[in-house]
Amino acid sequence: MKHVSILVPKTAVIEAIADPRYLFKVVNQYLESVGKSLMFDVQLVGPSKEIKIENSAFSVHTDALMHDVKKTDLIFIPALSGDMKNALELNKELIPWVIEHYKKGAEVASLCVGAFLLASTGLLNRKKCSTHWDFANEFRSMFPDVELVDGGIITDDQGIYTSGGANSYWNLLLYLVEKFASREAAIYASKIFAIDIERDSQSAFMIFKGQKNHADTDIKKIQTYIEANYQDKISVNQLADMFAIGRRNFERRFKKATNNTVIEYLQRIKIEAAKRSLERSRKNISEIMFDVGYTDTKAFRDVFKKITGITPVEYRNKYNRQVVLV
Repeated sequence: MKHVSILVPKTAVIEAIADPRYLFKVVNQYLESVGKSLMFDVQLVGPSKEIKIENSAFSVHTDALMHDVKKTDLIFIPALSGDMKNALELNKELIPWVIEHYKKGAEVASLCVGAFLLASTGLLNRKKCSTHWDFANEFRSMFPDVELVDGGIITDDQGIYTSGGANSYWNLLLYLVEKFASREAAIYASKIFAIDIERDSQSAFMIFKGQKNHADTDIKKIQTYIEANYQDKISVNQLADMFAIGRRNFERRFKKATNNTVIEYLQRIKIEAAKRSLERSRKNISEIMFDVGYTDTKAFRDVFKKITGITPVEYRNKYNRQVVLV
C-alpha cells in the first residue's frame, strides 16, 4: 500500500487538498470492487491539528502532525493562495520536513503553484517543473536554477512531480494513479471526474503578458514598441538600430530580460492578438492572419499551433460561440 501525505499549508487552496484526497478514495473503492487490494492510505498532514485557510473560510483537521509521520511514500504539496513570497514565509516550517522525507525515499508532488513551496526546498534545482502559466515570470525570477517548462501539464523527474495551473493538477493525479495502480484505474477515475486523461499541455489556456519584471529600461521600451506595432514587419536589426544598441548585445539583453528571443517575443505578441480576434470577432482566419502581420498561411498556422498547441480553427471552435466557417 502507498502511504500518501497531503500537506496542509497555512495558505493552501482547499480544493487542492480535498480533490486528491477524494480521488484516491474513489480509486480505492474501484480497486476493491474489482477484487484488488487497496492501493492508497491517505493522511492530511500539517504542523497543527487544525489549520484555518482562505482567510478562515475553511478549517482543515489534519489526520497526523508532521513530527508524528515517521515514513511516507508520496507527499502532496497543494496549491497556495495569495502573495507567493508571503505564503512561503508563513509555511517555511514545512520545508525541512519535505526535504527530510525525500531523502528517506518519499516522492514529492506539487499541485499548481504549490511548485513555489517545492522549489523553496531546493529539490527542484536543475530539474524540470510546471506551474500555473500566470505565475511563470515570478517563478523564474525567484527560482532561476529550476527549469520551468512553458505550457507543461506534468513533469516527472527523479521522484519529483509537478503540475500545470489550476485544474491541470487532475492530470497529474491521474498520471500517478496509472503509475502506482493501473491504467484501468486511471481511466475509471478520469470518467468519474470527467477529466481528459490525455491532455498534456496548458498552452491553449495561456495568456501572454510579456515579462516586464526586470530593470532593463531600454528593453522595456522595445517591448512597448513591439506591442504597439506588432502588425508591422519588424526586424531584429530595425529594433537594434532604432534604440541604438548593437545587435548581439541587444539580443543578449532581450533574452536575459524577457526569457524570450526577439523573434519569439514578436511571435507571441502577434499570436496573442490573433487569439483575441478569434475569440471575439467574425473575421475569417485569413483576415486575422493579415491583421497581425502574417502573409503566409502555413507559417501563421505553424507558429499558432507551436504556441497554443492547437490550430487557429480549433482555437476558434473552442472559444468563439459564433463560429465562422473557414
